[in-house]
Amino acid sequence: MRRWTVTAGGLAATSAVLLPYQGLGPWDAVWAGLTGASAVFAWWRWSDLRELAAQPEPPPLDPAQAGERWLAILSQLPGGYSVAEGIRRQRVRGGLRGSEAAEVWERLDRCARTMRELTSRLGGSDPEAVREAGRVERELRELTDRIISLERAMRVAPAEAQAPLRELRDDHLSHLRTGVAAYEEFVVAAASFVAESARAGEPAPMVTGLTDATDRLRGVTAGLSELRRLYGDLRVTG
Repeated sequence: MRRWTVTAGGLAATSAVLLPYQGLGPWDAVWAGLTGASAVFAWWRWSDLRELAAQPEPPPLDPAQAGERWLAILSQLPGGYSVAEGIRRQRVRGGLRGSEAAEVWERLDRCARTMRELTSRLGGSDPEAVREAGRVERELRELTDRIISLERAMRVAPAEAQAPLRELRDDHLSHLRTGVAAYEEFVVAAASFVAESARAGEPAPMVTGLTDATDRLRGVTAGLSELRRLYGDLRVTG
């Protein structure tokens, strides 16, 4: 707003100074157009300022949300996804220190990383299974977050509130263990499917490419030999 206001004022002052000295000319139309455009932009920015000033002040951004926003931006950069995942993993590990869910979460994280490696090869065969696996992984991670929150509440809760919180935590932990065990079985089945598909399917792309290149070289060699033989026959005939 300030920039466009200053620009409009400077162009208007320049036009006012040059007009008495040189009179009206082609360049005056340019100065007038630039002045008018700058004035319109300045008016729009002033309107935006009034509208924003009338809105209530937004609540301060949660540091965790701000950090997650930066991680989401980092994930879009080349090679940034693995870095962002590593930062998220270390953050969760810090929250799980001393938690009953730490060992189960480690199993879930290993399976999730394995599943991401299999997704590119499994997605074309059964995309619905891949989507279902992603949904289950998200739900299991959310369940882990709830367990962490309950354990934090148990540390500060009074004695009479410990029993209900512990019972709810144990129930969530039982569901988490059951879900992670089922997820592990799915990942093992997916890995077996990919291995069997590679074994029973076509040769690997690099093998196919080498075979094609070998056939082409053999064809070229045979053609050169035939050409050399024909050239020799022509010389003898000549």
